[in-house]
Amino acid sequence: MNRAPRSIDEYLKQLRDALQGADPALIQDALYDAEEYLRAECASHPDKSEADVLELIASTYGAPEEVAAAYRDTEAKVNAALRPVTPRSVESPNPLRRFFGVYSDSRAYLSLFYMLLTLVTGILYFVFVVTGLSLSAGLSVLIIGLPFFLAFIGIARVLALGEGRLLEAITGERMPRRPLHPGPRSGIWARIGDMLKDLRTWTTLAYLLLMLPLGIFYFVVAVTGISVAGALVVGPFLVLAQHLGWDFNDGISVMQPAFMAAPLVAPFTIAIGVLIFTSLMHASRGIGHMQVMLARALLVKPGM
Repeated sequence: MNRAPRSIDEYLKQLRDALQGADPALIQDALYDAEEYLRAECASHPDKSEADVLELIASTYGAPEEVAAAYRDTEAKVNAALRPVTPRSVESPNPLRRFFGVYSDSRAYLSLFYMLLTLVTGILYFVFVVTGLSLSAGLSVLIIGLPFFLAFIGIARVLALGEGRLLEAITGERMPRRPLHPGPRSGIWARIGDMLKDLRTWTTLAYLLLMLPLGIFYFVVAVTGISVAGALVVGPFLVLAQHLGWDFNDGISVMQPAFMAAPLVAPFTIAIGVLIFTSLMHASRGIGHMQVMLARALLVKPGM
């Protein structure tokens, strides 16, 4: 049992130790909530020391071990309530059923959508970071340069927080729901120094820049897979319909090889198309989890 903390920093350290082994995103949220509450209480009692305030609210907010236990319990209940039901086919011991069971997994469809969406978000993030850094450097000689740079970093952190919530909604993996707490009130220069020394400031910008090449790669993989699979599955039916006299697109011929409609070729063509799209669904689900790992490495404060 730790001794009662005598300062906010000591309280936060004990809380971090009590949450050791928990999800880093959960730890970040818990530390933010605790610091926000404790500093607000200290600000409302300016005539008391931090030790006196902590002793005063010990019975209402709880000791670090009690707060950590409450967060773990709440997180377990929320995850159990929000976790989607995993289709039995996805966890089937039958490899064939497990392979095609991906069609019953909603996360696979969401991850495939995310692969298409990242091209748009990647372009927006890249333009935002490049423009922000360029303008910050250009305006640094003017009085508005510093406020502009601070606003730029603040917006970048908001975008990172939104990206994390998007990944959590798509993959179900826990991501931070609150930003890092700025800490005690201090001078503007001290705040700037802390921000520049914070590794997460630069890893956040790196993540936003990295989303453009990743978005291009994800988009190309998704579009290529969907196009090739669709052509192989639908092609034989289009060729067969055209041979039967059906006219498409006001007389414009459907550009598909005639052999695709052959009785012995068409089933294999369709089967290959289905296999390609099924593999794409598995790949999209794996890419979603890999993206979460990257986001946790760059967007969650190291050492949490």
